[in-house]
Amino acid sequence: MSISISNITKIYGTQKALDAVTLEIMPGGITGLLGPNGAGKSTLMKILTCFIPPTSGDASVCGFDVLEQSMEVRKKVGYLPENNPLYLDLYVKEFLTFIAGTHQMKGNISKRVAEMVEITGLQSEQHKKIGALSKGYRQRVGLAQAMIHNPEVLILDEPTSGLDPNQLLEIRHLITEAGKTKTVVMSTHIMQEVEAICNRAIIIHQGKIVADDTTGNLHQIVTSQAIIKVEFGTSVKRTLLLNIPGVIDVFHPGAPVESQAGTLLKTGSKQIQESNVWHMASKPEHDIRATIFQFAVDHKLTVLSMHREEQKLEEIFQELTKNQSS
Repeated sequence: MSISISNITKIYGTQKALDAVTLEIMPGGITGLLGPNGAGKSTLMKILTCFIPPTSGDASVCGFDVLEQSMEVRKKVGYLPENNPLYLDLYVKEFLTFIAGTHQMKGNISKRVAEMVEITGLQSEQHKKIGALSKGYRQRVGLAQAMIHNPEVLILDEPTSGLDPNQLLEIRHLITEAGKTKTVVMSTHIMQEVEAICNRAIIIHQGKIVADDTTGNLHQIVTSQAIIKVEFGTSVKRTLLLNIPGVIDVFHPGAPVESQAGTLLKTGSKQIQESNVWHMASKPEHDIRATIFQFAVDHKLTVLSMHREEQKLEEIFQELTKNQSS
């Protein structure tokens, strides 16, 4: 077990930042920790990295207790805080050599520094002072210092915050590569980031876990309908499509739609009655695609395209956090 957390609670004064959180993370893969500001993500990461103690509960990393064996935990963990504190007056290689020394690393430190420079793509910047680097390269330095002692677990707090699209893709690639050999836990507000690189998503809200599953399975949590988008070769009346077995609703993709816990509400006062493109809703356990094809054959219609519409993780996040706060 890479990370084990049992009933962790953290209270700041009268505020309960974490409320009896329990979870386990197995070795390997990338776990995304999602939640609004103040949800408790950073607090949980600081407990796992032994920066702050929990008010109650137990937590361990690689079998070592965060309270009783904090020095052993630090040896197993690489940590990149959200604000990425760096010594701006040090040169890149000088800084990494210093960090290696703080970990009391043995062996050829210069060789390990050179390896991390290559892994994180810092070759062209390695002889510069950190203060002269762009935000993207500073994040690379932060990742290099987190990984230089070859930890089993990487904990990354908002590692892509403030990066431009190109920098984001580069850092995403570095994290994906790290996830092949290490257990990675990263917090982020970028839902596309989780969908792109995480195997598992944990959504935390008001100090509690409100969802914990693979990113694929999370798409089924708050929706009570499966949506199939179909484009026909000619216009088809909505009333005709409503007669297809298994179809419980039909609406036009351009119509105003609001999602509340998976229920689709048509908010437009004027309903479109005929179109060549339709969304057809069914119960999640019913796959109506074959039935739609048969309908098209029976009515001599051409199906230009058909695919299942998945609810975006961002929408799931909004639904879960909204429902929990109401």
